Amino acid sequence: MKYKRILLKLSGEALMGNKQFGIDNEVLTRYAAEIKSVLEAGVQVAIVIGGGNIFRGIQAAEGGMERTQGDYMGMLATVINSMALQAALEKNNVPTRLQSAIEMKEICEPFIRRRAVRHLEKGRVVIFGAGTGNPYFTTDTAGSLRAIEIEADVVLKGTRVDGIYTADPEKDPNAVKYDTITFNEVYEKNLSVMDMTAFTLCNENKLPIIVFDMNKTGNLKKLVMGERVGTLVEF
Repeated sequence: MKYKRILLKLSGEALMGNKQFGIDNEVLTRYAAEIKSVLEAGVQVAIVIGGGNIFRGIQAAEGGMERTQGDYMGMLATVINSMALQAALEKNNVPTRLQSAIEMKEICEPFIRRRAVRHLEKGRVVIFGAGTGNPYFTTDTAGSLRAIEIEADVVLKGTRVDGIYTADPEKDPNAVKYDTITFNEVYEKNLSVMDMTAFTLCNENKLPIIVFDMNKTGNLKKLVMGERVGTLVEF
């Protein structure tokens, strides 16, 4: 096993599946099975999910809503997604804990770093909801921050594409995939991996990132066992 403790970053849009909005239960079930497979292999798993399938603060701001208000609404959307994934995991007999950066004690624990680490050590999947708890920060940044706080070995960014390309592979058929790339090369080539705050946090704390296709069955387990999947951003 190559990675003992991982932070899995999932986008809210990924949970839509083929829908235009909301949550596709088939996607949830598939993700839960993937996560269970790596947990059973002895990997400690923490997760951060976006909320873009329900609400995006930045889009609300473009429509005239105050950005801060929109961002808080987006944080609540991430909690809805986190609760949905928690339910799917527990249906699969996977022990979980949901911790939120915004206190809502009826449905989740507050984020407490030491408690989160203890849950991981006991074999529970820990889901971090509500982003960082602050407006103007994305869930990518929340993922990087939580990964650093819990001393994860790697950030695994599950997307619809199988890695980082020279251009958007969904738009440019000539785009070429990188197997590995350095943080400096990403800066120089102005590639979009995650938002710059999140990316810089990982770089400054020497935390590698792997971008991979979460929708391909078995990819997550292959990654944690050390197989080359997706694109590794290294130093």
